[in-house]
Amino acid sequence: MSERLTLAGLSVPMRALRTLAAEYGDLPAPAVGVSTIYPERLELSLHKGLGAFEAWRAALGIGPDEVEFGEQASDVWTLQASALYAGADVRLIAYGPALDSMRASVGDGGGDA
Repeated sequence: MSERLTLAGLSVPMRALRTLAAEYGDLPAPAVGVSTIYPERLELSLHKGLGAFEAWRAALGIGPDEVEFGEQASDVWTLQASALYAGADVRLIAYGPALDSMRASVGDGGGDA
């Protein structure tokens, strides 16, 4: 039988979030995730482009070579990286439209001319 996790069991990522808010309150606001599945993890998700991700990456001291690129459903790119901060495993994730999706939204369709 497994132990029941209490709110106090999530204190590590919540403390990291408090510290980040105090230190970097001027950075773009991410979607924040804390989960009982990974009670030591704080997830920061950014959906407004590369600039916000880069600001957070620099603040967390994550090197460019530590960032992983991926794609979802062929029309969304993702960037992911992680760092240990205030005792928490902070996962930084950014999402953005793939180049072809951006071209289609401005009218050239992203296809062959």
